[in-house]
Amino acid sequence: MSFGLCSSWAIIRKAGANASSTATASSALLAEFYDEALASINSFTRKDWTDGTIGTAFSDILTDTISDLAGMKVITYDMSGYTSRLEAQTMLDVMRDNVIRNLDVLKDEKHKEVIS
Repeated sequence: MSFGLCSSWAIIRKAGANASSTATASSALLAEFYDEALASINSFTRKDWTDGTIGTAFSDILTDTISDLAGMKVITYDMSGYTSRLEAQTMLDVMRDNVIRNLDVLKDEKHKEVIS
């Protein structure tokens, strides 16, 4: 179920202006990265987020997390377009930190009561 909770544009935007044009132009590849990101989130949080019970207040956190995880996959697909390896790594680090914060919220039982 691709792009139900996050758009392909959100993924491309997170990967940045120097992302591989091959990766960003491939809807099949972006869909695969989206599906992998969502599966990871479902696994980490032990909740199926595609069941439609997420409140609007938390949907932005979920979208942010999916686009970060999938954007990271776009960056690592081909780093040659970035001005340096350091630029790509810094982007990956920032997204990783955001994913960790967001997953803490999404998997916290106290929040799950409010989310559903």
